[in-house]
Amino acid sequence: MAEQSRALDRVLAIELVRVTERAAVAAARLRGRGDEKAADQAAVDAMRRELNALDIQGTVVIGEGERDEAPMLYIGETVGTGKGPKVDIALDPLEGTTIAAKAMPNSLAVIAMAEDGSLLHAPDVYMDKIAIGGDYEDGLVDLDAPAGDNIQALAKAKGVPVSEITACILDRPRHGALIEAVREAGAAIQLIGDGDVAGVINTTNPDETGIDIYMGVGGAPEGVLAAAALRCIGGQMQGRLVTSNAEQKERAKKMGIDDFDRKFTLHEMASGDVMFAATGVTDGSMLSGVKIKGNAIHTHTVVMRSSTGTTRWIKARHTQLAKFE
Repeated sequence: MAEQSRALDRVLAIELVRVTERAAVAAARLRGRGDEKAADQAAVDAMRRELNALDIQGTVVIGEGERDEAPMLYIGETVGTGKGPKVDIALDPLEGTTIAAKAMPNSLAVIAMAEDGSLLHAPDVYMDKIAIGGDYEDGLVDLDAPAGDNIQALAKAKGVPVSEITACILDRPRHGALIEAVREAGAAIQLIGDGDVAGVINTTNPDETGIDIYMGVGGAPEGVLAAAALRCIGGQMQGRLVTSNAEQKERAKKMGIDDFDRKFTLHEMASGDVMFAATGVTDGSMLSGVKIKGNAIHTHTVVMRSSTGTTRWIKARHTQLAKFE
């Protein structure tokens, strides 16, 4: 494993930044146009081109869907030149397709890469999640505890009244009872229309983002991507797959998941040597969006690594525009 980690040094960090930069710029050219599919496809095509140029033996374990949904980057697709280390890849070329199409905040191009076998293999279904930042005792919050209990436990740990806690929740009808419970507990809620990867990551810096806890049901792919980020920067997270029919359960079983009551911990979703990168497509609480100004493109990216605990923020100016065509 140590030998493989040294090999990963050569393909991660800046290499991952290039991958998300290209996807973000491709999507940004179509932001605000109201065409989610076109923006998503542009990001997918750009990300695939960059991944296939890397010296890796990569397998997409979290992607845009399963094989029958190609040409998206599907679960099980192999990428890279086939000459380097074997790696698991989780990706979302355009996290927040709806918000990108509407030019709203917090749309990202996102990827995580880890040693072979380190990322949870999960189908493109829903996942119930709860997440908080680092510096808290393990098990402070629990997916199976009432929402009010989790809010009160977090407030006590922070040494603040419940009224100073803010939960981030996707604005969906399915969250009606959850929203009511959080408000009854006395906490505030920041509803988001999309982009729950950013929502989870925002819990790690509440002083800047105003988000203390993420709660609710979102996509399983986004859950694994968020877990990869928390593995790098610290935090707690639990998730449980939400399957609604026999077909979804069968897909999960093919990926090795047959206990549908299982509560996955952060380290069960993302273990080993993990790297995570995200580039802003639209301006958001974590990253600035792509700016196309005359003969230059400006991007803002964060790249993290779990084995070193390093987080780098990269603001880049690109003048060779042909590389982004």
